[in-house]
Amino acid sequence: MGHITNEQVRIHIGDIALAGDLAVPEVASGLVLFAHGSGNSRHSARNREVASMLNGMGLGTLLFDLLTADEDVGMSKRFDIALLGERLKAATVSVAHLTRERHLRLGYFGASTGAAAAIRAAVDSPPHMRIDAVVSRGGRVDLAGHEALCQLRAPTLMIVGEADPEVLKLNARATAWMPCEKRLEVIPGATHLFEGPGALEQVGKLAGKWFCQHFAAATQPAPHGHAG
Repeated sequence: MGHITNEQVRIHIGDIALAGDLAVPEVASGLVLFAHGSGNSRHSARNREVASMLNGMGLGTLLFDLLTADEDVGMSKRFDIALLGERLKAATVSVAHLTRERHLRLGYFGASTGAAAAIRAAVDSPPHMRIDAVVSRGGRVDLAGHEALCQLRAPTLMIVGEADPEVLKLNARATAWMPCEKRLEVIPGATHLFEGPGALEQVGKLAGKWFCQHFAAATQPAPHGHAG
């Protein structure tokens, strides 16, 4: 996809600043923001591997920390879905100039509690910053809550490991409430952390295909208007 521009960014929200790593291919169709419940998510080896695969498919990526180092002490804020969702929305606004200039579609890739934050943020996105696709990797989409799940319009792909039965059950239950286009993909033999051989590569391929497909569809005018 030619040259990839890498840039370190700071996302300012009130009196805090969140660090992020932005990578955008020279020819890109969209930008995917990564959301993870832990404070050091931009350094996550799994997220970075998936992001690299998406870059190779012509997709920009923004990996950033939803929580500051101080906030990440203890676990309580990792499960504050409202807070995480607001942080993700703020990060989305921070890249608005880039998406407008480059005509990039927007997507969210959520892992762990970040998947619930991604759904909340997608539901609350303003019309001029519509989220065109969501992907969850082993995510707690159920924590988005019944109301948000019932309002979700962005096409959503949930990827869960076969050896992660509890999350698989929670994802299947949440899927029933979603009125959007949705798919639940189960990676054979994969654990919650997708540590098995080739498991993360499958995640990257599935996610990239989902984003590329729905970003392309979003550029086409809908015959009867577009919900979402």
